[in-house]
Amino acid sequence: MTITGEKADILRMLAEQRANFLITVRGISDEQARERTTVSELTLGGLLSHVVGNEKSWMKIIADRDETAEFDMSRMGSEYVLDPDQTVAGLVQEFESVAEATTRAVAEMDLDAQIPLPTAPWAPERVWQSTRFTLLHILREVSQHAGHADIIRESLDGGNTTQTWAAEAGMTFD
Repeated sequence: MTITGEKADILRMLAEQRANFLITVRGISDEQARERTTVSELTLGGLLSHVVGNEKSWMKIIADRDETAEFDMSRMGSEYVLDPDQTVAGLVQEFESVAEATTRAVAEMDLDAQIPLPTAPWAPERVWQSTRFTLLHILREVSQHAGHADIIRESLDGGNTTQTWAAEAGMTFD
């Protein structure tokens, strides 16, 4: 499958941001993934769970195009938590599967197609947006949370995405 143009650019940037995010959970234990290291309630495992669930959810919204959908309020309060039965390894594997599914979907997608968003208490009127905007929203979510995760990881054990990329490129730090 060859993807070119704008779709390829969006997928490339999304892949780069996923890679940045995945550096932050590389080599940590499930216990470390649940550890709160900053004043925020966020943890590496909770963020990983969120970005996986977020991408799956938005891609389902694109695929379903359900004009009667409502936001699932039962997710509130738990979507940033690493459940006891979840593991970092399992979520990383799921993240990779979700990424592959997104790539396949984007290959066939009309970026200008309008999709209905689920209504929610904060958005009671149905809103429509392009699949392009929705993909860019996924990109923004992964990017924003990769930054959060980088700070949490640095607080956990000194790990740092920029230094990891530099070291993998052969740069050394004194």
